[in-house]
Amino acid sequence: MKNISILGSTGSIGTQSLDVCRMHNYNVKCLTANSNVDLMEQQIREFSPELVCMMNEKAASELKTRIADMSVKVLGGMDGLVECAVYDGADTVLNSVVGMIGLRPTLEAIKAKKTIALANKETLVAGGHLVTNQAKEYGVSILPVDSEHSAIFQALQGSPRKEAVKKIILTASGGPFFGKKPNELENVTAADALRHPNWNMGAKITIDSATMMNKGLEFIEAKWLFDMPNDDIEIVIHRESVIHSAIVYQDNSMIAQLGVPDMRIPIQYALTYPERLPSPVAPLSLADYGKLTFFEPDYKTFRCIDVCKRAIEAGGLHPAAANGANEESVRLFLEGKIKFTDIAYLNDEAMQKAPENKNFTLDDVLDADRAAREYVKEAVK
Repeated sequence: MKNISILGSTGSIGTQSLDVCRMHNYNVKCLTANSNVDLMEQQIREFSPELVCMMNEKAASELKTRIADMSVKVLGGMDGLVECAVYDGADTVLNSVVGMIGLRPTLEAIKAKKTIALANKETLVAGGHLVTNQAKEYGVSILPVDSEHSAIFQALQGSPRKEAVKKIILTASGGPFFGKKPNELENVTAADALRHPNWNMGAKITIDSATMMNKGLEFIEAKWLFDMPNDDIEIVIHRESVIHSAIVYQDNSMIAQLGVPDMRIPIQYALTYPERLPSPVAPLSLADYGKLTFFEPDYKTFRCIDVCKRAIEAGGLHPAAANGANEESVRLFLEGKIKFTDIAYLNDEAMQKAPENKNFTLDDVLDADRAAREYVKEAVK
């Protein structure tokens, strides 16, 4: 029987993770959220966790009042989030919080020797060797939940050895603005950018898909997860989001993972690995799709990919700066304070200003993140 803590349970990945837990009767030991008290209360009453946390302290106080009839401990803030990440009663921590906030609880959960089901990109993008080295030190598995990285992980199960892999192929939907040129994106609105053709996701990651920053972040994440050289990771636009990613072996055989665009497949595989169990996801019918299409990315229009590639090539704190700048610029775009095309420019400028530091600590990462956010805010002023 699995005992699971879900960090970010009211978000898109969190609610779908609970679908999987519901189907397989997994014990949900901890739940965390930012401020959605209504949904958190519903989840608590259904799954009866032992510990919950609301990052927003006011929301935590309200939740305590609402569930006073239940024996559930309610915590607040980052300390509460970490307490849920290291909780003794859970053996697997599914981290689906959005943004840099996910890094510290991941590191603490690794120290507590929890299996990590990772949906928080920023953990590896910003944390890099801090996370991978610590996972090796404590003998902890990091199982990817992102559909692309899960696809690669699944395809690698048939690999005789790491040296047999020639290349990784990351597929990308291309987002709502596929085929557009820079001048056509100058005046797009947040509503335009939030219309993803295939996936139903939260606002932040949907904007990242529109700018294709998400694919740049996934490029960095893939390097750390699979220990591949930058030149051996290729991005391909695949509009249908049926092939979730692939690997190429030395004999030029390609192994891909396919499925309908539903995040519950990679979520479930991370929770059941190495087992395969029935899932709540509809079966894939290739005949219904009829054809699958593939294109080269347009790096001139979607400059965020290149920002991330140059960030990981520079190494050190540059990826953390690119990520921090992006979180701030996406927030400003959603608030209508900057243009869509400003996002890539601000991310690039902030990334280049990151200090050179290859042997960084967690505090260094957090400082680089703060500095990048401040740069974006000042630049917009």
